[in-house]
Amino acid sequence: MPYLLDTHVLLWAAQDSPRLPATARTILTDPAQDVAFSVASIWEVVIKSGLGRIDFVVDARRLREGAIRAGLGEIPIRSHHVLGVSELPHRHRDPFDRLLLAQARIEARQLLTADPTVLAYGDPALEA
Repeated sequence: MPYLLDTHVLLWAAQDSPRLPATARTILTDPAQDVAFSVASIWEVVIKSGLGRIDFVVDARRLREGAIRAGLGEIPIRSHHVLGVSELPHRHRDPFDRLLLAQARIEARQLLTADPTVLAYGDPALEA
C-alpha cells in the first residue's frame, strides 16, 4: 500500500523524534514500502516557519533533500489535487492538511497522520 506523510510525520521522521509513532516508524524503515511526501508539506514548513511557529523551525531545503536521500518519493501539487479539496467536507480549516487529504485520495495513498482532526475524515487518513 502506498503512503503519503503528513507534514508533522515528515518532520518527526527527519528529526528521528520520539514523537514519531511506531506505525509510521515501522513503515518508514521497511524498504518494500512506497512512501512519499508532498510539495505541500515543504510549502507548509516554509510558510509556518516564516510565521515563527516553533514546531516548524527547520530548513525546508534540507528537509526536502533529506527526504529524497532517504528514498521518499516527492508528489508535486497539481491542479486536480487543488480541485479535489473542494470535494472534502469542511471539518478542518488548515489548507495544507486539506490539500494533503485530497492528494492522498487522488493518488490512491494512505495519509499517515497523528492529527485527530485529519483522522476524523476517515479514508484515506490512517493513524500513524
